[in-house]
Amino acid sequence: MSIRIAIIGGGYIGAELAQELEEKAEITLIEQRTHFVHTPAMIRAVVDPSILDDALVPYDKLLQRGRVIQARATKVDEIGVTLENGERVEADYIVVATGSENAMPFKPNSGGIEQLRADNARIHGLLQSTGRVTIVGAGAVGTELAGEIAHFMPEKEITLVSGTPTLFPDMPQKLGASLKAKLEAAGVKVILGSRAENLESLTVPYIGDLSLSNGQTVPAGLVFPAIGSRATSEILAALPGVSKGSANRIKVDSWMRPSALPNVFAAGDVAEMGDAMTIVATSRQIPWLKKSLQALVGGKKVEDLKPYTPWKKAPILVPLGPEKGNSFLSLFTAGDFLTRKIKGEGLFLQKTHKRFGVH
Repeated sequence: MSIRIAIIGGGYIGAELAQELEEKAEITLIEQRTHFVHTPAMIRAVVDPSILDDALVPYDKLLQRGRVIQARATKVDEIGVTLENGERVEADYIVVATGSENAMPFKPNSGGIEQLRADNARIHGLLQSTGRVTIVGAGAVGTELAGEIAHFMPEKEITLVSGTPTLFPDMPQKLGASLKAKLEAAGVKVILGSRAENLESLTVPYIGDLSLSNGQTVPAGLVFPAIGSRATSEILAALPGVSKGSANRIKVDSWMRPSALPNVFAAGDVAEMGDAMTIVATSRQIPWLKKSLQALVGGKKVEDLKPYTPWKKAPILVPLGPEKGNSFLSLFTAGDFLTRKIKGEGLFLQKTHKRFGVH
């Protein structure tokens, strides 16, 4: 009898891991949505909805031998997964990669794909109808959104607000300084070291004015909250021996195990293991998971495996629309050309479509 692996969550880790392992084990991918949401393209899709269909990719061609179950998992135990409808998926190993939630419409939070489409259309309409845009939060989402709007809608008055004294303060100084200079050259007003004090919502864009902790008031316009993700970790929280970290993430051991159950692993945004909540982090975790699960299928024990080591300082790619941007590529900071070629032009859509069998 072949080894059974259940993967909960069809995001970047779940989808690739299921595809990579389906020749080695009996794979079941449990994903409640009909489509994979390619998040790097969702930021641009707010400004240019014509790419939305390219960013939403159906799961039906992902696996050849494994199966995809469209359902919500509600419970994990040492022998399998319970689904919302009461059905069971028995498994020898379980990987929980349920991801995170962010402000709409960059990720599908409580609603499904059709709700995401409706949110995108509604917020794009608000963006078109207002002359002023304020983005609160200058992480990757907020900074990229400012750059996208400045590129495609240069007539807008754009303000980017961050509580940090510089952009991307955890990265080499050159990255944040270059991005700030390019945003300002594109007409974006960048306000650093100041917090928004009257946000009406942490997740939903709205029309309103903004009071800042430095005493300034940003006049009424469309406000985008972009102040960070929170892990979707409820299914792990009930397991024995679980400990929560920051942003609703679940702490894991050196082998990505979140609990006292030795055959349950957690990865990606839901797991706190030293990596940031980024797609780049998953690119380091997937090879470890693939190699480790293959070893377990071959009869090895978890403790025989080499522990996972997180990025010391992960790369980051920050396009400001399809032409400009900056990136930190581990050894150096890159400018417009490499950022455009690696991410800005195509947003990894071609690679994603190929994985999912879409041509």
